[in-house]
Amino acid sequence: MPARLRVLAGDCRVTERGDRTRTHRGRVVVLIKPDNTTLVHDADGYQPVAWLTRPDSVVVEGDGTGFTVTAREGSRRLRVVAEGATASRALPVTEAGIPVGTCPDDGGSLVRSRGDVVCLDCERRWGLPAGASVTDATCEACGLPKIRVERGEAFHLCLDPSCDPLFEAVRDRFDRVWECPDCGGDLRVRFAPGRVYLACENDSDCETTFSIPSGVAVDECDCGLPAFETATGRRCLDGTCPVGGGR
Repeated sequence: MPARLRVLAGDCRVTERGDRTRTHRGRVVVLIKPDNTTLVHDADGYQPVAWLTRPDSVVVEGDGTGFTVTAREGSRRLRVVAEGATASRALPVTEAGIPVGTCPDDGGSLVRSRGDVVCLDCERRWGLPAGASVTDATCEACGLPKIRVERGEAFHLCLDPSCDPLFEAVRDRFDRVWECPDCGGDLRVRFAPGRVYLACENDSDCETTFSIPSGVAVDECDCGLPAFETATGRRCLDGTCPVGGGR
């Protein structure tokens, strides 16, 4: 169920108490967001005349003709008292993002927001790997959009990691491809939550590990490890490499 935005309006007295006390009077609109952020807007510009961001508590009281809103955050208090209310509604709201497709489960719009893809109707959410982009292609198995993610090379995978795991794609391509610079053992592709990395096969004796950067392996660094072309430039697999790291 979508979150609710509370909207109240009327002829109000607005009092802020914190480092100092300020009072406003006017016909204003009060917005109470799902995270309790309380904003008081008048007719002038986009900036609220008073606000309290994510307060500890918000209490709304009303008798049918007026209302009182009290928001508290520590020693700060925002209080809005309306003698006469002109509006009081709770409206469904969602986060806003870049449209990237349609949810195969309910036909709702899929948007990319804050590093995730979310359905605006059922609110199902899929996390995106770092550096991934959503493509116009659709997964034939489940109907979700496909993503493009670079981990040594560009992989085109389903948005749902349970349908098309990034770890398996990287493992199939790069497991045992490179040697450990410390002991000569094979570098194995390993997985941890939110991370695909390389670790020496001799992990009982050798603790060498490398995060696989978001980029494409293009050639070999002077140190012998692969070099990657990334969004920030060329770099060695070993981010601390004095020869190719971070270049």
